[in-house]
Formats: sequence, C-alpha cells, structure tokens
Amino acid sequence: MAESNDSSSTAETQKSFGEPGLSTVLAREVARRRTFAIISHPDAGKTTLTEKLLLYGGAIHLAGAVKSKTKTKATTSDWMEIEKQRGISVTSSVLQFEYKGYCINLLDTPGHKDFSEDTYRTLTAADAAVMLIDAAKGVEAQTRKLFEVCRMRGIPIFTFVNKLDRPGRDPIELLDEIEKVLGIRSCPMTWPIGTGDRFKGVYDREKKEILFFQTEGQANVSGRLKPKKVGQLQELGSEFDEETLQSVELVELAGDPFDHERVLRGELTPVFFGSAMNNFGVEHFLERFIELAPPPVGRKTSDSHLAEKKLIEPTSTKFSAFFFKIQANMDPSHRDRVAFMRVCSGKFTRGMTVKHVRLGKDVKLAMPVNFFGQERTVIEEAWPGDIVGVLDTSGDLRIGDTLAQGGGFEFEGVPQFSPEHFASVTILDPMKRKQLQKGLDQLSEEGVIQVYRQRDLSDKDPVLGAVGALQFEVLKHRLLSEYSVNVNIEKLSYTCARWVEGENFDVDGCERREGNRCLVDRDANLVVLFKSDWALRWAEDNHKGFRFLKTPLARRRN
Repeated sequence: MAESNDSSSTAETQKSFGEPGLSTVLAREVARRRTFAIISHPDAGKTTLTEKLLLYGGAIHLAGAVKSKTKTKATTSDWMEIEKQRGISVTSSVLQFEYKGYCINLLDTPGHKDFSEDTYRTLTAADAAVMLIDAAKGVEAQTRKLFEVCRMRGIPIFTFVNKLDRPGRDPIELLDEIEKVLGIRSCPMTWPIGTGDRFKGVYDREKKEILFFQTEGQANVSGRLKPKKVGQLQELGSEFDEETLQSVELVELAGDPFDHERVLRGELTPVFFGSAMNNFGVEHFLERFIELAPPPVGRKTSDSHLAEKKLIEPTSTKFSAFFFKIQANMDPSHRDRVAFMRVCSGKFTRGMTVKHVRLGKDVKLAMPVNFFGQERTVIEEAWPGDIVGVLDTSGDLRIGDTLAQGGGFEFEGVPQFSPEHFASVTILDPMKRKQLQKGLDQLSEEGVIQVYRQRDLSDKDPVLGAVGALQFEVLKHRLLSEYSVNVNIEKLSYTCARWVEGENFDVDGCERREGNRCLVDRDANLVVLFKSDWALRWAEDNHKGFRFLKTPLARRRN
C-alpha cells in the first residue's frame, strides 16, 4: 500500500510541475514528423535529389553523384554491392534526418521498373510522395505506374520538375501532360525563368520573389539564395523574357489556385522547378514541403475475423506497427535479417513486448535499430511515422505482419504481385545445396523473387518467379556475394502464375494440357504456371468450381 501511495504522490508531483503526459508528447512528436517516398522514372535524378535533401538536413556532408562504377563515391542510399557496380538503386533505403525541428523519414525507392514491386510495398509506409520529373522527358512510363499506386492509396503528391538547367520542354506543356496523362490538377508554386542555357532562376508565386540560379560551388549555394522582391509581374523587367512573362500571366489567370485541402486529398499537386544536380531550388522545395505535407495519418485495419474494420489514429496511446520490408545480409559479416516496420500509433520503446497478431504470440523487441543507408544505430524509442529495423533471428517476421499492444486487429495487407518472368536455377557446386536453399528462402522473404517447389515440398528443381527480369540478375549476384553459391539461371517459357482456390483440384489433368505446371509456394498453396493466355482461359473454362487468382492466397496462420 505504501508503494502505491508513493507512486500516486510522484505522479501528482510531476503533474503539478507541468511534466507532459504521454498523450501530449505523442501529439507533439506526431506533428513534427514527415514520412515520404520519392518516385520517378530511372535517370530522372531521384538519388541526386535524395542526397541534396540529406545535405540540408546535415545528415551527410558530401553528396556522391552516380556517374561511373569506379570514379565516384557510392551514394548514401545505394549501399548494396550491385548498386555500386551498376549505378542504379535495386532496393529501398530508409533515411532519417532532422531539419528545422522536423523529423524527416525519407524512403528512397528503386526507379527501374524491374524493381517496382519493392517500391509498391514501400509506398504503403509513406504518408506522402514526391514525384520527380525530368524537364526534357516529362511523364514517363514508370512514373505513371508509381503515380497510380499513390492515387489508389490517396496520398498527397508533390511534384519537383528537375534538370531545368538543361534543354527541356515548355513548362506549360509539362503541366498539361501531368494533368492529361496522370489525371491530377497542378498548381505551380514556382515558375522557371527560361530553361537550358537561358535558365536564370525561378519565380516564387506566393512570395513574389525571384530566386536566381547558381551552380554548385558558387557563393550562397548551400544557404538561402538572396531573392529579389517584386510587386507586379511587369517589374520583373529584363529578368523575364516576353515568353516567360506571358506564361506566368497565363498561370496566374487560368491555373488552379492553391488549395491545401485538395493537396491533402491527392486531388492537386503543388509543382516546383529546379536542378537537383546543381542544388538549386531544393532547399526552397524542402521548406515548403514540410509545411504542406501531412504528419502521420491514421491506418485502416483489414476485414478479418479478429476485428471489424476501423481506423487506428497515430495519437492512440497503444503501440501498433506493420512490416513492409525484409532485408537479409545488410551486414554480410553477421548474416543478419532485418524486418522494417512502420510505427503507426503509440510510443515504441526498446525491449517492449507486443502481440505478433498473425502468430498470436507475444514478442520482445530487444534490438531495434535506426538505419541511414547501411549504417545502423540502436534506438531507445520511436514515434508514429518512424521506420524501425528489427533484427529477426527467428525468421518469424513477414512482410505485412502487424504488431500491436494487446493485438485485436491487423492492418490492411501490403500488396503482393503475380510474377511475369520465370526461370529455373541450377547449382554449379552440389556440395552447396544447403546454402542455395537458405539463400532462396531468405531472398524470397525479401520479395526479390518467388520460389515454387514440387508438390511433395522437395528441394528438387525449384522454379523462380519475378515481376521484373532484372531481378534474376540481382538474385544470381547476391547468391554468389552473400551466400558463396554460384548458379546458372535459365529463363522458362511460362507467362503467368495463378493461385488455385478450391478443394480437390485435378492437378494431373491440368498438367496434361498445354505444358502447364502445378507447384506450391512457400505456404504450400497450389500455384499453376501457364505458358499462354489461351491455356489459362482453357483452365478457367474447364474448372468452373475453382478460382484462379493473380495474387497468393491469404497468408496462413501458423
């Protein structure tokens, strides 16, 4: 009883001195967080923009440009050996930094279409997206695909038109393409004064200021550029040529007005212009972005037998999170397996015990880490919007799993995709079969590839599936560098995979037709590989009591 009185007395003392409670601290931490991903087509300058943002946050002091395999420093976000060799991003990276009192969680995603599956999953952890567009190329194919994922999730999209210091298309034409191709209205926040070798800077429409263009290395490039204040457009005089002046007047008269609520609903995209390579317009964009982008938002639960669908607000005091990414061998010397979770509500503390909802058991989170590229730091606490790496020594964690204090719900699933490319794998040294099996298992858990085995679950002749063909090259490289296993990978002629829903499916009859092949995935779900659309249609027509699904069946509970 005495201990209880002492505790009550301490709590009253803390309250009397104004120490904030968890709800107050939680609201403050949520309000100052911004979690976003950058999406673009390859070569639009995404990694360059990422590193310039990190420069302003003081997270790095030298940005490494992606130019050649040997002559430049590797980029901070591209930490894998194959990324350094190829000069492309093949996996998402998590980068956290502070800027003017805000905590920024930046998710750097691959731009190449063959790694889009990783990008789609990562976008589920973001509250906003920055769409990077090359001023010369406009809206490209991969940009359209990633934009559609953002639109399906209803997240705000901010646009940065890059490479204004190079020859490019007319800004009005670019805005028109954004609206027609992507179906979203745009509102230019800045406007370019010329392009290419005539590029002089940008006009800030809100503050009515000119920011003059300076290349990397000139005075003031790392700080606020001294703007020129103007009252009327006509006062810009020689800074604007007649064509630019007419464009600005057209935007002022006919363009969409800025509406923050429409931005937050994903109906209007603010557009900024600049040059990431020359570090121009990046700081201005960052400052406006953190003002306009939303803090962490509520997350919907799935329709499951555990609970009715509801919205979990970030300010809820009970901790919850979901896993959106698995990465093996980030530290090759330790052969570790890291599961990345997005904190959705409550306060996370090191060593806390929470419910693993899929497994229905309690787990202790003893070694949470914060990542900056490949570098890691053990953390003591995290808040909604933060991305936390959890060392998974047991292998129990999967993409899409939910952790929650008390359990009772699961968050909406992370998207899964049907592979479009298939291959067989042959080991060159039969003595390393165990290493091959371990490598395939771990890399399939990451989502690099999908592995299908014989129906008797033997390890003989596994078939690999991938969304992008280049993923097989990544797999072969990583098997050799991380597991010391050399393999040959041979493309197979299958064109699609379908998961069978229903009991007592006639496997033998299906395999006798058109070279179909029936295998099982890692959860022992039956999957059929087809060599043509015609073969798939035949199976659907002749197996009326079954459904052929494009994505894997719901995850089985252990």
